[in-house]
Amino acid sequence: MIYSTLESIPGKEIKEVVGIVTGNVVQAKHIGRDIMAGLKSIVGGEIRGYTEMLTDARDIAVSRLIENAHQKGADAVVGIRFTTSTIMDGSSEIMVFGTAVKLNTE
Repeated sequence: MIYSTLESIPGKEIKEVVGIVTGNVVQAKHIGRDIMAGLKSIVGGEIRGYTEMLTDARDIAVSRLIENAHQKGADAVVGIRFTTSTIMDGSSEIMVFGTAVKLNTE
C-alpha cells in the first residue's frame, strides 16, 4: 500500500477516489514513564519513554489506516495528516486520516 502526505503519487495516475479512511489509537500513560518524566522535567532533556510510546501509537494508527484502505479496495492513500487530542487526563489519541484512491494500472 502506498501512502503519502502528498495529494498525488508521483508517476501514478489516480483513476478513482474511494473515500476517506482513518486510523486511530488512544494511548494511556504508564506509571513508570510518569516517574521518569518527572525526573526529566527537573534536569531537562528528551523523555524517551514518551517518545517511544507516541512512535508506537503512530505506527498502530497508520497500520489501521492502511487496513481501512484495504477494506475499501484502495491502492493508495493520499493527503494523509496526523492529529492528536487529549481524551482524558493521562491519555491521548493519535489519529491519521487521508483519501483512499485507486491508481491507474495501465
